[in-house]
Amino acid sequence: MSVTAATGFVASSSACGIKTSGAADLALVATADGRPGAVAAVFTQNLATAAPVIVSRRHVAATGGRAAAVVLNSGNANAATGDAGVGHAERTCHLVAEALGCRADEILVCSTGLIGIPLPFGALEAGIPALVAGRAAGPAAGDGAARAIMTTDTRAKQTVQRAGVVTVGGMAKGAAMLAPNMATMLAVLTTDADVTPAGLQLALAAGVRDSFNALSVDGCTSTNDTVILLSSGSAGRPDPSVFAGAVAAACADLARQMAGDAEGATKTITVEVRGAADDAEATAGARKVAQSQLVKCSLFGEDPYWGRIVSELGSAGIRFDPDRVSVAYGGVTVARGGIACAHDPAAVATHLAGRDLTIEADLGLGTGSGVILTNDLTPAYIDENMRTS
Repeated sequence: MSVTAATGFVASSSACGIKTSGAADLALVATADGRPGAVAAVFTQNLATAAPVIVSRRHVAATGGRAAAVVLNSGNANAATGDAGVGHAERTCHLVAEALGCRADEILVCSTGLIGIPLPFGALEAGIPALVAGRAAGPAAGDGAARAIMTTDTRAKQTVQRAGVVTVGGMAKGAAMLAPNMATMLAVLTTDADVTPAGLQLALAAGVRDSFNALSVDGCTSTNDTVILLSSGSAGRPDPSVFAGAVAAACADLARQMAGDAEGATKTITVEVRGAADDAEATAGARKVAQSQLVKCSLFGEDPYWGRIVSELGSAGIRFDPDRVSVAYGGVTVARGGIACAHDPAAVATHLAGRDLTIEADLGLGTGSGVILTNDLTPAYIDENMRTS
């Protein structure tokens, strides 16, 4: 179960024809009674903002953080589509609200797919009645919704986390353009915790910071990135720190699934920088390494070329002393004090041949630490992205 794991939520999915393949391309996550509950959201920082983001931001502000449902389509981003695109996003919310019996600004909307192509709104509009009528509780409905938002994803991404009597469920899509803050990604989280909109926003912002915002596939930031957290409030008020931990765990789980399913990826890589002057500099150094095409290529080739890592750290715009840095793969130190050191090459080779890799760098300057999640760069990624269809 995913978004339907928390009590008080239903979901549905359908194929309306946006995707020419005939695959499911519409999803709905809603409160079971159609009434609005508390909601929090985090959106892309890209100034080339997609119409659904514009509309959802307006609705969260207009309601003071209340929503009854999120409607999502895949196969078309409804981005760079001008006033017509905004009108289509608003009209989508109106149609869903009319069917649920709530206000249009109590509906949030998300889209994912190709940018700059007009949304085939006739198909979407025709598909909404069946989508709303088909909403149901249970794992099958949640799984269908998670699959309907997929684009280049090869598998659905879902999570369930428990915090005492409280549940946090979620689904996400994303396989590329995952940086620097969120991704070509959509995520909908649900909870039965009774939390105010402000409390939800605090928990969500903290959870996103150390998960989706600590993920980089290719250094690109999308136009549609959205993470939404809906609450039914049916399970009572949780301890704030315990609840925040469950939200963070849900975000982290989904982010790791996205890294593992990144376009063409054969490796999921955790880059950890320690010993920096402060946490911000450590994170900046880790991000520079994670986004290096040279480093990512060497990891695809399972080549422990630590010199590329040192070079990236030295050009990251952070405090750096080449005579203090050390580098390790999977806990095996291969360079210390800025030069190669004795180590077990077989152990390094075994680690690099695996699916989940770790790179650890210690700058030897302070107590700052930071972690970024990434993947390798492969010919399959190039093949996926050298054409739009």
